[in-house]
Amino acid sequence: MNVPLPAAETAVGALAALLLVAVLVEPARRVALRCGLTDRPAPHKAHRRVTPYLGGAAIVVATLVPTAALVDLDRSRIWLVLGAALGIAVLGLVDDARTLRPSTRMAVEALLATAVALGGVRLNLIGQDQLDLLLTVGWIITVTNSFNLLDNTDGALATVACATAVPLSVFAVVAGQPDLALLLLCLAAACTGFLLHNAAPARIFMGDSGSLFIGFLVATGAALVAPGRATVDRSSILLLIVFVAAVDTGLVLVSRQLAGRSWLQGGTDHVAHRLIRTGVGPHALLGTLFMATSTAGLIAVLVSAGVVPGRTALLGALGAAAVLIVLLLQVPSGYGQPARHARPTTAAARRARDTVRG
Repeated sequence: MNVPLPAAETAVGALAALLLVAVLVEPARRVALRCGLTDRPAPHKAHRRVTPYLGGAAIVVATLVPTAALVDLDRSRIWLVLGAALGIAVLGLVDDARTLRPSTRMAVEALLATAVALGGVRLNLIGQDQLDLLLTVGWIITVTNSFNLLDNTDGALATVACATAVPLSVFAVVAGQPDLALLLLCLAAACTGFLLHNAAPARIFMGDSGSLFIGFLVATGAALVAPGRATVDRSSILLLIVFVAAVDTGLVLVSRQLAGRSWLQGGTDHVAHRLIRTGVGPHALLGTLFMATSTAGLIAVLVSAGVVPGRTALLGALGAAAVLIVLLLQVPSGYGQPARHARPTTAAARRARDTVRG
């Protein structure tokens, strides 16, 4: 039985997460530079400077420490989510240090997703236990990797994560899961603090340790608050929660399929990359991502409140995603035009170039 946390404790937890990131990012940056944990420019990437990883480690610590300190883990099942999220972050850190085979990454992700699903994290969309278990594992793996793909531009993932975690925390409160609400608010606060270092031009990247951690928490959090609604309502809410990441992943898969390229090969063909090629500046880009994510989250809240029919929201979200993907496909993907060959001639162009990463 979850006992509501006092509002003061929740606020303290979020503030602690914000302050922890502020304290930890610079040491993490120096350690990454000293150990050679850096992202170097390459033909399939658009950033032009060697940039350290390990920002994700700061996000992980800033999210988990306040949550663990304020939650009674003996009476809460949130410990399982915390442990699995820490495991996925370690997986990402290892991948940052030495690139793992996709099969190895997928196997570990599947193991952790199965562990939380067996521990009670279920989508409950079908109503048949085994099928819902498989669906939940697939959902967690897909969303985790979609958010990992979204970490392609300075500040993009941190911005989307902030705007996603807040409505999820509202759902958690309504669902009577204050511990989960605290965890999600700490995540939002940690990502907000990280933005001060990760917005263009980024001084540090979060790396796979951060992006996989964020995606895993969003996926499990959404699955935990989804039960108890009509299937079509749950489906629309789930899609709206991950709308921006879903559009980005869909765009990348379609683009690479049409170009005859491997889905696993990196490239500057994401939503953010294409928006910048249309002339959107770095700050306007983050504002656009924030507004798109927040709007989708607001509609999800309205669906949960019964204001917007779930069927209407689901069809609208699917239609909007399809239209956006078709429109963005008209913008050049940037293949064959490595960022290091670009020669921007204006300050605005230089800022745009610094914003984009592969």
